[in-house]
This record gives sequence, structure tokens and C-alpha cells, in this order.
Amino acid sequence: MPPSALPDGAAPPADGRLPRAALAEVGRRTFGAYVHVPFCRVRCGYCDFNTYAPGELAGSASAPATYLDALAREIDLAAAVLAEAPGRPPLHSVFVGGGTPTLLPARDLVGILDRLRRVWPLTADAEVTTEANPDSVSPESLAALAQGGFTRVSFGMQSAVPHVLATLERTHDPARVGVAVDAARAAGLEVSLDVIYGTPGESLADWRTSLDAAIALAPQHISAYALVVEDGTKLAAQVRRGVVTMPDDDDEADKYELADALLSVAGYDWYEVSNFARAGAACRHNLAYWRGGEWWGLGPGAHSHIGGVRWWNVKHPGAYADRLAAGASPAHARETLTADQRADEAILLGVRLREGLGVEALSDAGRAAIPALVEDDLVVAGEDRVVLTLRGRLLADTVVRRLLGYAG
Repeated sequence: MPPSALPDGAAPPADGRLPRAALAEVGRRTFGAYVHVPFCRVRCGYCDFNTYAPGELAGSASAPATYLDALAREIDLAAAVLAEAPGRPPLHSVFVGGGTPTLLPARDLVGILDRLRRVWPLTADAEVTTEANPDSVSPESLAALAQGGFTRVSFGMQSAVPHVLATLERTHDPARVGVAVDAARAAGLEVSLDVIYGTPGESLADWRTSLDAAIALAPQHISAYALVVEDGTKLAAQVRRGVVTMPDDDDEADKYELADALLSVAGYDWYEVSNFARAGAACRHNLAYWRGGEWWGLGPGAHSHIGGVRWWNVKHPGAYADRLAAGASPAHARETLTADQRADEAILLGVRLREGLGVEALSDAGRAAIPALVEDDLVVAGEDRVVLTLRGRLLADTVVRRLLGYAG
């Protein structure tokens, strides 16, 4: 299945230049780089990401060398655009996602990082992450990543139950996860595991098995996401035809509550609705997204945000490479957020964090909604902050609507 279509927006300038007002904000917030690697060995049936399996790309677009050359050009473009800012922002974090970034040789991933730090200095404690599949790494590749400056690896575990992995069309053996985690730990990398609940046919006992397996591997960080069926995916077609049946909301709530209980006992605290970590191990790159930080997204389909301007690159790797080879920005479209939109986004994202949301960010209508939210056991309110309860995390969208001043 092809990836979903990009949203519409205003036409960006061919040279990628940003408005002066946006550039003036550079350096006021944390700054990071996201690098999108669009290659996968196979396309999982639930996946809606901008990824391409062998045979889905023709000609030079399928060649990693073409991708790496284009990526280098975009890094240079970003450096030229941000050279007009008041100062050169240091990178607080780098996140290489996909796709399966570790299908590229470790030397290429380290080369990407080297090129980034030739343009922007990394802070002394910069977090540098790559995503990986358990069957796409080796002790040697992980050691090379660590030696080259990576600090963290995020493995797509998804489940420890074979029939659940089969439904998701994941290709790794569950036993392989432990081997990969041990190798990453031996290399000196911090480890995160992604697990998914709500797969058709997954029982509560299956989900407990996956949680127990993840906890037993003792990673520093665990992300627990509810499966979302995206239009246009193979799984969506199977649901539409009645081949598989999605679980109901109560099933998902039970699974989230089980995750919270087991992970809390094991020493993992929630710091964002779907993310749990040991003390000091929260993913700083993702925290920057939720706290309204800035980042340049590099690669096909990558999204960026600088100073209230958001833009997104063309998705197809061939079109991405062609634009950059012609000396043009790969941006497909962009939008400039109004002050009201930025304020609403701060509420939408900030309320999901354990640190909670400052009351000063709310309108009069939003502040007026707090007593009823407390009475409904959706938030805990102090003098100046509101924080989601467990029930509130399950109904976070409802909380956001009411804090934005909408009824219901």
C-alpha cells in the first residue's frame, strides 16, 4: 500500500527560506534534528508511515547512495537557511527514524551524524537515537553506532506473542529481541522498546505476556501504543471486509490500565500518556515535540517546525532527491501558525505530560472547566497546574476539548 497523502498548505519558497520572524525565535527553545530513512525489508500490514519495501521504488530512488547524497544536500540547505538566524543553535537531540534506519550500514548512519555535527554543534549531553528492528542489527553494528556517537536505540518489539506478530506482519522472532537488547547494552547504548496493544486477536493475557517480556529485558524506556488502523493500509482493508475484528474501547482501556500497573511496579513512570521510563531516561527528543521545541526534519516526508512555521517534505524518495539535485528545497507545503493556533497546540500537547499544564496557558473558559474535570476524576489540579489522572489519560482527547473551552 502507498503511504498516505500529504496535507495541503501554502507553497514554500524554492530556496526554503524562512520568514524573519521565525528565524528570530531560533535559539529560544531546544533544537533537534529528525532524519527519516524510508527503507524497510517488508511493509507491515498496519503501517501508514512513509516507507518503501524492495520493489516499491524503481531506479536510482531505491539506491541508498542516492538517498544519502540527497540527505547531505538537505543538511547543507538547512545550514544555509538557518545561517540567517541570530545564532547557530546547538543540537540537543538527533532522532533517526523510519522505516528501518539500520538497514543502512552503521558507517552510513554515523556518516549522517558526522555531517550534522559539522553544521550544528551537539550539546555535551545530546541524545542521539536510531530506531531499529531486532533482526536488523548485530553486535558489530551496534558497537559501531555507539563508537560513532549514537547514545540510544529504540527497538520495534511490538509483541512477544507469535500470533500477534503474525497479524501485524512483523518478521522477527520474539527471542531475537533479547539478543538485540543484550548487544545494545554491551555496546553502551541506552535501550527503548516499543510495544503495541489492541491488535485483532490479542487477548489481555497476550498483552500481559508482552509486557512481562519487555520488563524482563530491563530497558530504560518503554513506549506502549494503542494500534490505530489507518485508511489505506492492508489492515484497514481486512477490517472493512470483516477478515479481522478490532477490539472495543473497553478492551483497549483494560490493556492500558494493565500496562500502567505493571510498568509502575517495575519502576517505569509515565511521563507522557504512551511513554514510560526509568528516572532520567525519558526520550528528550520526543519531549521537545510535546514542549513546543524546534526541529528540522530531514528526508522524504519529514516534517519540521521552526519559530511557528511548520513544513513537510515531498514523500517520494525520487522526487525528494530530484528537487535537491536541482538546488531546490524538498518542501511540499508549509503553514505559519497564528498565535491562537500555537496556544491551542501548547494545550493539546502539554496536557499529555506528567508534568502537567500550567493554568496560565488556558483561556477563561478553559480555567472554568477545571472544577468539573476534577470532579469527573480526569485531572488533578494544584494552584497553577493540572495533571491527568489515570482515567484522564484514557480520555485525554475529552480533557483537551474541555480545556480548550469546548463543551462536552
